[in-house]
This record gives sequence, C-alpha cells and structure tokens, in this order.
Amino acid sequence: MFVDVAKIYVKGGDGGNGAVAFRREKYVPRGGPSGGDGGKGGDVILEVDPNLSTLQDFKYKVHYKAEKGEHGQGSNKAGKNGEDLIIKVPPGTIVKDAQTSEILADLVEPYQRFIVAKGGRGGRGNARFVSSVNQAPDFAEKGEPGEEKWILLELKLLADVGLIGFPNVGKSTLLSRITAAKPKIADYPFTTLTPNLGVVDMGPEGKSFVVADIPGLIEGAHEGLGLGHEFLRHIERTKLLVHVLDGSGFEIDPIEGFYKINEELKNFSIKLIEKPQIVAVNKMDLEESRENFPKILERLSKEGYEVIPISGATGFGIKDLINRIVEYLEKSVKDNDKYNIEEGVKKYTYKKEDEISVEKGGNVFYVKGKVVERLVAMTDLENESAVKRLQRAFKKMGIDDMLKQKGIKEGDIVKIGDAEFYFFE
Repeated sequence: MFVDVAKIYVKGGDGGNGAVAFRREKYVPRGGPSGGDGGKGGDVILEVDPNLSTLQDFKYKVHYKAEKGEHGQGSNKAGKNGEDLIIKVPPGTIVKDAQTSEILADLVEPYQRFIVAKGGRGGRGNARFVSSVNQAPDFAEKGEPGEEKWILLELKLLADVGLIGFPNVGKSTLLSRITAAKPKIADYPFTTLTPNLGVVDMGPEGKSFVVADIPGLIEGAHEGLGLGHEFLRHIERTKLLVHVLDGSGFEIDPIEGFYKINEELKNFSIKLIEKPQIVAVNKMDLEESRENFPKILERLSKEGYEVIPISGATGFGIKDLINRIVEYLEKSVKDNDKYNIEEGVKKYTYKKEDEISVEKGGNVFYVKGKVVERLVAMTDLENESAVKRLQRAFKKMGIDDMLKQKGIKEGDIVKIGDAEFYFFE
C-alpha cells in the first residue's frame, strides 16, 4: 500500500522530578540538603531512512511518546535521562504543524534528523536551591512537561524526471521500457493507482536517474477530480517533466490534451508549469499516430517544446528520449538545480518564548504564555515553600501588576495552564 499523507501525535518525554532529601552530617543545618535533579525527558526525532518509500506504517500507529526522565534521588543522585524516540520516515517527507499548517522540516537527505518534540528538562532537587538566607530548602522542582503536538507528514517523491499525461497515454508502458520497474498495465482508465518509481541505469560510464510515473491526471485534477490531485505534489521536486501524449488521438486530441494537463499543473502550482518539458508522442507504431505527428510537431515546436516520437510498445525512439533526458539532467547539475526544498523551513529550531498575556472571562483571569505555564507545571503546588517561591516569581515577572490592570479583585480566580489560584494581596 502506498501512503503519502499521515497525521500523528508526538510527545517528548516529561522531565523527572527533583528530589527533596537531607543527609545527616554534623554542623550542617538539618543534615544538609542532598536532593538530586530529575533526568531530562527523551526527544522525539524524525530520521530519514533511504530504504522507506511510503508512510504506510503511520496508518497503524498514530501516537508516539518518548521516554520520561527518572526522578532525582537523595545523596545528590540525578535521575537517568529518558531515551530518545527515533521515528523513521522516507526521504522527501515534509513535516507540518497540524494546527497551523506551518512547515517544520523538509527531510530529503539520507539519515537527516529533525527534533519534532523536545523532551522536558528535569526538575532541580532541593540541593540546588541553597542560599545564604535559606540553607535548608524543603522543596524541589517538578520535571518540565515534554513538548506535544499533532503533526502532518506529507511525502513528495524524490525523482529526477516526472512522467505526466492523461490516463492510457502509455506512461506505465514507457516506464517499464526505460527502467527496471514493472508497473501493472491494462487497457482501462486509472490503471495506475499509485506513483511508480523506476531507475534508469546508464551503465558504468553514465549516472543513473529516477523516473516517477504520476497517475490519474485528468481535467479538474487540481480540484480533486480523478486521482491526480493526490499525486501532483510528487512532481514538485522533479527537475524535468516528460509529457506523454497518445499520438493516435483515440480518446482525446493530443494537442488539446497537452494544454489541459498543463492547465492543471498551473492551477495546482505555478512552479510546475515553469519546469522544462520534453513532449513524448507515444504509440507511433499506429498509423493514426504517424498521421497526427506532423501537426503535433509543428504546433508544439513553435512554442519552444522539444517533441520526440516514440513507441512504448516497440521501443522506437526510446533511446533518443533517454539521451535528451540525460542532457537536460546534466545541465541541471551544472546549474546546481537540486531537489526543490520548501522555503522557510525550520532546521532544529524552536519558537522563541511567547509573551505573557492576561485575558478576562467573567470572574476568571487567564494568564497565558509558555514561560509562566511551564513554571507552574514544574512547581509542586502541595508544597508551601514551593508555592511561595512561585508567588515571588509571579511578582518579579509583573503578572500581579498585569492582573490589577485588568481589574482583578481579591477572591477572583486566576487560571494558568491546568492550575487554578485565588488572588489575594
């Protein structure tokens, strides 16, 4: 099964809690604090596996969580870090935030990695809070929650050449002729239900290249008609398009079909119509094709297209077509034309902490911001000393003043993340 779109949930491991502990030593207040730090949670990492060609595995498993960090212990023993979770994806995978559709990464190189959900840091043990005014702190931090999000994975095949054209023009037959691929071929529309990849081996002296047969292009494909809209993305990375026409015109006039397909490419993405195209007029073993070819050649040559007569059935013209493809690809190498990588892609980066904001809803005041929400999540709200430290942090961050500006009164509820507080001066 070929699957090229998947939606999955990823969560970095939560950090381990810091420990509250005291050792027994003479002349050290209360024996001396000795609580160790919690371990860091594992990251969720996407890694390109060159042996994969589909997102099929993600249809059966949707939730992915990295290992949590272990809690700290007494005697200043730190907890063990959680194991990273490595998820294998095929080359050409684009990673998007499912909520915002923002592109997070475009993974094309073998074994390339991207941290998609960072694990939380471990909470600090009470030994880390010793100060001149508090030599025996009786509180510790909880571990930071790991990042979590729903992401979209979209696969764009990494092919040098894309075969395009209406159903039944002979793309699959051509692919089988020029490569070692063995696609299913039959005489009815939509024979090809998934993109087929094949490698053209030019022998010891020449470089090989990858060809993709893109199925199901019909008029209206960019709007979701037929199968083409599902697979048009796969030719966005190609360096060259080979536009296959049925020269016989039994099902559709070749010239009319040529313009209709190009209109679909243009409507899907302007980048597609800008790609160089070689026009391969197929089925030249038929008399009708030989009669139509001069008209096709004259019309499309005037517009700057290179037109090559071929027959997928007999092999006529295949060698000439391959030679022209190689010349185009060699030129693209000289021009440093690499696979089209998505613009504005993040690479191992994260958003800067957003600003703190206060919103009022009835008698409830909502304080939002990753910094303050993380601070609350890492505080043991059952520990009085830890809560007092949290209150001091709120004041230092200016949250008290922000609440007063919004008109808060004593006894009103303040909600931060999943925690609720009553406001008192």
